[in-house]
Amino acid sequence: MSLMRLAFLSLLNRRVTALLTAAAIALSTCLLLGVETVRTGAKASFADTVSGTDLIVGARSGSVQLLLYSVFRIGDATANLTWESYEEIAARPEVDWIVPLSLGDSHRGFRVLGTTGEYFERYRYRGGRPLGFAAGAPFDDLFDAVIGAEVAETLGYVLGDEIVVAHGLASFSEHGDKPFRVAGILERTGTPVDRTVHVSLRAIEAIHVDWTRGAQAPEGARVSADEVRAMDLRPQAITAALVGVKSRLQIFGLQRWINEYPQEPLLAVLPGVALQELWAIVGVAETALVAVSGMVVATALIGLAAMVFAGLDARRREMAILRAVGARPSTILGLLVLEATMLSLAGALAGLGLLYALLLIARPWIDSAWGLWLPVSAPGARELALLAAVAAAGALAGLPPAIRAWRMSLADGMTIRT
Repeated sequence: MSLMRLAFLSLLNRRVTALLTAAAIALSTCLLLGVETVRTGAKASFADTVSGTDLIVGARSGSVQLLLYSVFRIGDATANLTWESYEEIAARPEVDWIVPLSLGDSHRGFRVLGTTGEYFERYRYRGGRPLGFAAGAPFDDLFDAVIGAEVAETLGYVLGDEIVVAHGLASFSEHGDKPFRVAGILERTGTPVDRTVHVSLRAIEAIHVDWTRGAQAPEGARVSADEVRAMDLRPQAITAALVGVKSRLQIFGLQRWINEYPQEPLLAVLPGVALQELWAIVGVAETALVAVSGMVVATALIGLAAMVFAGLDARRREMAILRAVGARPSTILGLLVLEATMLSLAGALAGLGLLYALLLIARPWIDSAWGLWLPVSAPGARELALLAAVAAAGALAGLPPAIRAWRMSLADGMTIRT
């Protein structure tokens, strides 16, 4: 305890330098823990995007590709799933519910999703939370549209506004003869739902009735919005489907049946497994980011060692006096190592506190801007291990200057240099 008190008083005597060194360690520790928090938070946010969905079904491609275009609206499907196959899957005894998804069109940079009203009942995010409406209700009329929070905010839409859907993702051709009306605006979810325009499956068929091979029929052969209401708008194909099963024990059996479906090549994937494959792909970037943060911490610790080294000459007389009153060389060694450990531990704890303060302030803005929910919780085993590693690395950084001081002779310490 006396050695610890002596180390504390020594740091207090050099408080300006000590505070600057601890601040550098705190900032680097905050960066290291922040990268870890964002990494784990991103994984949790991606996983929560499809919370409650047991299987995603689509045309046979890759599991990551199917996940990206069906859930995250990234990329396009290589092929479609026929409506007959969809109905046969829906009729399976294992299936509790199934929601069709039809993608392909867009509106001013946002994806348009064709689905059914059950989508708003079955879709879950962030640990099982259902979709909620900030205004309006699900589509009731053929040309009703339900828009996500980001669509409404970016384009300034309110209930009753008119929406014209464009044919394809990067097309100048629009379905201007069959406009939609905003019937509902969803609450913000922090998922791709916020950036999606939702319409009914029948509406997707309706706007494409007089289109062939990506081109609309001539003016005289076009079908009006009133005429299309009386037509059979049963879809021929969809892009994908979200499936929920009655029992978790039936998931793998249903998945095998779909993957071996003889009528057409289909693929059924577990969202969690597909996400693990996605993280394996981007794992190199994760590792690089953590490595950069680790190098920042190492730089701060090198600064700590440099500070101790730089102070040795100024403290030569102090060390000699300690030796003269009976301190052993091991005491000098322990004193300097303890000072470095106290500095690094204080910096690490300050960095943890800084991270929590930043999370509390910036979390709502991060969630609103990027849909990334970063929970504020007690440090886990990984965070505590990182803090302990920073403290241990600080002790090791203080060891070389401590060894040098240990080797200083009493006569050298009392000698006045000119």
